[in-house]
Amino acid sequence: MTETDIYNLRFPIGKFVTPESISDEQLKEWIESIREFPLSVFGLCSKLSEQEINWIYRPGGWAIKQVIHHCADSHMNSLIRFKLALTEDRPTIRPYKEGLWADLVDSQDNDIRNSINILAGTHKKWVMILLNLRQEDMHRGYIHPEHNKYFSIGEAIGLYAWHCNHHLAHIQLALKSKGSFNASNN
Repeated sequence: MTETDIYNLRFPIGKFVTPESISDEQLKEWIESIREFPLSVFGLCSKLSEQEINWIYRPGGWAIKQVIHHCADSHMNSLIRFKLALTEDRPTIRPYKEGLWADLVDSQDNDIRNSINILAGTHKKWVMILLNLRQEDMHRGYIHPEHNKYFSIGEAIGLYAWHCNHHLAHIQLALKSKGSFNASNN
């Protein structure tokens, strides 16, 4: 497998690029992606066997179950980041080591129902906030110390819509591979 192949498996929809300007139509599409994500995960994964949820999407990548548990962790953090940005002036958020979180016992659990339920509840609250943002809220944001960068709420909406679609593509790759990448790890 070439370096390009690995890159394409790691970033199946490419990397997120912030547009120069964000239209109302673009925001609606991004919010819709965030709204649909828990249902999409449920639709893809609710009937998977224990063997299937342990399929990885690329050599050295996470299993489907880890992707789902990661999204629950990430999106809970995101909801908090959005709330901080809306209630404080340019807060510095607390990053976390997502790779290490993916190795914790809860991210190794073969029962993905709790994380799917977390996604459903978190996204319901999150989308309620997103649908009620005012134009002036779009320029509020937070500082991410790992990136040493200010993320506006508008940009963060796009980033997390991308994150949803990025990980859906990972799940789809793992399902398409039917465990063939797992064999390459042995």
